[in-house]
This record gives sequence, C-alpha cells and structure tokens, in this order.
Amino acid sequence: MTSQPHLIHIVDDDPAIRDALSLVFDLGGFRAESFQSGDAFLSSIGSAEPHCVILDVHMPGLSGIDILKRLQERDFSVPVFIISGQGDIPMAVEAIKQGAHDFIEKPFDADTVLTRVREAIEASQKNAAKAEPASPAFPGADSLTPREREVLDEITAGASNKEAGRTLGISPRTIEVHRARIMEKLGARNAADLVRIVMTHTRAPD
Repeated sequence: MTSQPHLIHIVDDDPAIRDALSLVFDLGGFRAESFQSGDAFLSSIGSAEPHCVILDVHMPGLSGIDILKRLQERDFSVPVFIISGQGDIPMAVEAIKQGAHDFIEKPFDADTVLTRVREAIEASQKNAAKAEPASPAFPGADSLTPREREVLDEITAGASNKEAGRTLGISPRTIEVHRARIMEKLGARNAADLVRIVMTHTRAPD
C-alpha cells in the first residue's frame, strides 16, 4: 500500500503566494492545502493535522505571531516555517522565540524551500520516535524549550551551527538565534562557558 504524500498547510492572505507555494509543493511530491487567514487555518486543525506549516507573518486579523501563540497552547509539535521579507528578520527571530521551527526569506527559491521542508519533517519524525530524554539537572535547564535543549545537545557535542542545523532540520542562522537565547538564559559568556555549565552543573562565577 502506497503511503500518502506529506501534507503541507500554507497560511497566507496573498493568493499569489498561496498559489506559488502550492505549485512548488505539488511538483515536489507533497499535498498542499492553503488558507487565507489564521482563523481558517486554526479551525482546520484536528480534522487533518499537517506534517509542516508555512505561515506568513503579516496578515489581517491574526498575525503569524498570534497564530504561533495559539499553536503553543495546543501543544502543536509540527514544524512551522515563517515567511519573512528582509525587513521582517527581527519579527522572524521573535517568531522563533514563540516556537516557529525556522523562517524562509522572500523571494524564496523552490528547491531550497522543498529541501528545508523535507529536512524539517524528517527531523521532526525522528525526534518524535525518540524516547523523551531525562530532564538535565544543570542550573536553568527547566527554562529551556524542547528545541533549545536539542540545540544545546548539539552545541555541547561540538557541532558547528551548520552541522547542528543539518541534524535538526533548521538553518544555521536559526541555530545562532537559539544559541544566543540559551546563553542568555544560562548566563554563559561563550560556548566554552556554556559547556562548562552543562557538564559541571554549576554556573560560572560573575
């Protein structure tokens, strides 16, 4: 029996973007469903949960950030990509803090979008198949999100931003955003300090 193609939900008020992305995913072997508003998308969840979501930041009504907050309340674990223009990078960073998986900059390249979505779905499925890891005992560990803990594991294992991004299915730039957040939360001054905090379970003195 042939398995169904992965389902991608596209949420954007611009019909041209919805049509373009739908075509990209259809040609890439995915199933694509599009929504012109956050409310329409949120109403659909439960009937057919997607494998990945492509979400615009700027929309009438609920913004991309608003939708991410609603998804967090539902414990939504599917990777969500934010569509962002160059001027929206600070907002894209905020979206990552709110639980977005990664962001895609406009104008987007079809092959790049397909590759990153495939990597995100693969990483998500691998993580779902793993047993829940034991909570680390170092100071500040419980302040980290699940994604930040995954990034921290990669950093402390010596992975570069590029290597960590490949493993987790996110871009090196997004790894850097998470790294900065982790260091801020744990009070680390640099990568070596971060490893010391984790490995010795003690915070470095001020």
